[in-house]
Amino acid sequence: MILNVMGVIQVVACIVLIFTILLQKGPTQGLSGAISGGADTFYGRNKSTGIDAILAKITTFFCVVFVVLSLILCMMG
Repeated sequence: MILNVMGVIQVVACIVLIFTILLQKGPTQGLSGAISGGADTFYGRNKSTGIDAILAKITTFFCVVFVVLSLILCMMG
């Protein structure tokens, strides 16, 4: 019974994880930014604002949930 509930939670976490990853913006500079140098600094590279920050936090949370549930289900099964 508990394995079924954990399996359903894992599937829901997987689906939410897929959608949050697909909703995030990709890198927009591409090769032209790499050649021209761009304004990409170490401190400003991974800082996102607004909806991107929220999506990044949701993605991190569901990724941890998915991995932990995968390990638990693997050990119990």
